[in-house]
Amino acid sequence: MRIVALKTFVVGNPPPHWGGRYFIFLKLIADNGIEGVGEVYAASFGPHAIARLIEDVFVHHVEGADAFAIETLWRNVYGRGYSLRPDPTLVGVLSGIEMALWDIIGKAVEKPVHALLGGRVHERLRSYTYLYPAPDEAGANDRAAAVYEDPDIAAARAAECVAMGFTAVKFDPAGPYSTFDPRQPSLARAELSERFCRRLREAVGTRADLLFGTHGQFTASGAIRLARRLEPYDPLWFEEPTPPEKPEEMALVARQTTIPIATGERLTTKYEFARVLECRAASILQMALGRVGGILEAKKIAGMAEAYYAQVAPHLYCGPIEGAANIQLAACIPNFLILESIGTWQGFHAQILKTPIVWQDGYVIVPDAPGLGVELDEDVARSHPYTGDALHIAPHAGPVAADG
Repeated sequence: MRIVALKTFVVGNPPPHWGGRYFIFLKLIADNGIEGVGEVYAASFGPHAIARLIEDVFVHHVEGADAFAIETLWRNVYGRGYSLRPDPTLVGVLSGIEMALWDIIGKAVEKPVHALLGGRVHERLRSYTYLYPAPDEAGANDRAAAVYEDPDIAAARAAECVAMGFTAVKFDPAGPYSTFDPRQPSLARAELSERFCRRLREAVGTRADLLFGTHGQFTASGAIRLARRLEPYDPLWFEEPTPPEKPEEMALVARQTTIPIATGERLTTKYEFARVLECRAASILQMALGRVGGILEAKKIAGMAEAYYAQVAPHLYCGPIEGAANIQLAACIPNFLILESIGTWQGFHAQILKTPIVWQDGYVIVPDAPGLGVELDEDVARSHPYTGDALHIAPHAGPVAADG
């Protein structure tokens, strides 16, 4: 079974843009007509440039390749151009291609991917959501922004999420992230962060975990100062407290707080995650399967994590194809902790799939369908082209003010 054709889709994510401004999907087509879908999570260049990179890698390494030879293809793409080191753009492209190959293989043998990677361990997957505005407020800028800045409004929204069935919610009131980070947290933001944790804990009690998100804004000393203010509210994790480039600094934070450290959305390959584990920088790994190197690479990382008693919480801030790959991984690993959902997988995340991901009472139901268990609706994808020029995520382009 050889790969003979490629399709790419740069899809604009309509307002309220939960999961990002756009999604980058691809399809591989085998010589027997089987199609596999993947998603690339690469944000350092515009999405149309990434689509051209997918085409370049396809022509040089994928066209005519054996669909089952994933290890060989992975090494050849990873090492192309005398690289052989983690490159988030190249590995993101590789991730989407690898994901599509697994989809093809699963369909060819009529098995879900999790059945090919050790078998199902979990029938359903505990999930969490970011504290997005209520659906009826998502289009109103003032009311929508309030959930991110007002602890009382966030607490009320958290209670609503828990009433829906969620047993964990994530929020990130620690201030903007910048290309000039890391920095010390301002006293104003530290106080606001503490108030968020206090009000959310009061609102949900012990019915839900609190997941405190940051985006690598802080120095190790600054993160420790902030963590000590949050510890009384017992968050399940403190996410990416320092930048991802030097896990040794994150390890300093891990040693100085009782809050588990989570990290990994910006990391690629087993090599970067090995450093995190070796220096005990985090005990919760958040691989994004559209960036990390694909499904098999994530499975290898999860296996390494087992030996360190670390758990896996797949990250999701893109489209539902990466979400489907996250589900396949989570279903077959014993050290799965929790899965990130974009709300309850409704809205555009449901519209762009022929059969939406199933969410029930706080859990994602593991599908039995072959491959990734989802099918991209190409008509919907083509009818929502991304025509902007902004990147998927844009950090603040300058130093953050002392009170920010």
